[in-house]
Amino acid sequence: MLNSLSGRFLILTTVFVMLAEVFIFVPSIARFREDYLLARLERAQIASLALLADDMISPELEAELLDNAGVFNVVLRRDDMRQLVLSSPMPGEIAETFDLREATAWELMRDALVRLTDPGDRVIRVIGNPFRDAGQLIEVTMDTEGLRMAMVDYGLRILLLSAVISIITAFLLFLAVRVLLVKPIKGVVGHMQAYAANPEDARRIIQPSASVRELREAEEALQTMQTQLTQALKQKERLAQLGGAVARVSHDLRNILTSAQLFTDRIEMSEDPAVKRMAPKLVNSITRAVSLCEGTLAFGRAEEPAPRLTLFNLAELTGEVLEAERLAIGEEDISLSEDVPAGMMVRGDPEQIYRVLSNLVRNARQALSATGKPGEISIAAFTEDDDWHITVSDTGPGLPPKAREHLFQPFQGGARKGGSGLGLAIAVELIRGHGGDLMLKRTDATGTCFEIRLPMGGVA
Repeated sequence: MLNSLSGRFLILTTVFVMLAEVFIFVPSIARFREDYLLARLERAQIASLALLADDMISPELEAELLDNAGVFNVVLRRDDMRQLVLSSPMPGEIAETFDLREATAWELMRDALVRLTDPGDRVIRVIGNPFRDAGQLIEVTMDTEGLRMAMVDYGLRILLLSAVISIITAFLLFLAVRVLLVKPIKGVVGHMQAYAANPEDARRIIQPSASVRELREAEEALQTMQTQLTQALKQKERLAQLGGAVARVSHDLRNILTSAQLFTDRIEMSEDPAVKRMAPKLVNSITRAVSLCEGTLAFGRAEEPAPRLTLFNLAELTGEVLEAERLAIGEEDISLSEDVPAGMMVRGDPEQIYRVLSNLVRNARQALSATGKPGEISIAAFTEDDDWHITVSDTGPGLPPKAREHLFQPFQGGARKGGSGLGLAIAVELIRGHGGDLMLKRTDATGTCFEIRLPMGGVA
């Protein structure tokens, strides 16, 4: 608690509010002392007016008037004459005189602090202006014990009230900081942790949502950094894979070109009738070499952008994929079917999902074409738990063992003779960018089935 941002803010808020209350306490206690003394002057003036109204009052009544006023003597100056109106025995000599008529704020605060810290009981003289202009001056003598007790009582109440206000204020500010700062910061930290767990998942890139300008700028900067890092990781992975494949590509390319060179030498040096049969082999060898080089270079410089996630109709997208593939089938006896709910909406990048489905369907068509037999390719979709599932299946001969072993690895997982294996490697990368997965569900003599899983929810 104390090591957290909100906990430290709570403590600092309480301390600062208490300091503010201390600064308020000194002027408050000074004002209380001044009001206390003015009240004594007013009561003394009222008591003196009773005597002026009737000169013949008993000593008992005079003592009662002074006791009610809380003073020992009352002196009035009226018409330039100083008159002792009420008097009683003094418990001691006058220790100090305070003139409230011209006292400054600093003097009042100083005298209040002195009186509050001095526990001794002393007799003081207080001078002030009469109320309602009932004379030129009023002067009373009184003890300081009652004044100090009243000041201590008032000070304790002020401190208690200050403590309550400090706690309430600190608690409200604590809640405000947690809602406005701590919670958004924790959200950013959570996004960073989720992104670190799988930087290739585009769903884990933070989407700025903070209402505080500084936090939103931080989220936008983090989003830019994560986007660039995701692309850099993809590029780095491609380059690493490309580096591992260079040796194999060079070896295969050298063998292919060597064969082509032998065929070329035979054509140049011999008039053998078999030259016409060898010419197509030469062309095919060179074509394979060119295709392999182009595929390698294309994969090395590819920069797949992060998917632009949106809701789209999967049935419509599937129809477009199958319609484009029907044009490539031509006269071959290959049928296409789909089992996708008409209103099924999927969250993802429709262009990238189209590329993945098109790649899987095209691979299935090429596998069926190689057999020369009739076959069927089917796309189906359904929902299960919190995922969308899309399957692409065919009735082909199944994948050879070598293709299964390195299925999603570039330059190694090609199932078709002459293929580079880049199609499935790119497809699985696109699906992982959606936070999903592409897997081989089944392959045997009766056909092959690939399954795509796309998560419905976002990253917690």
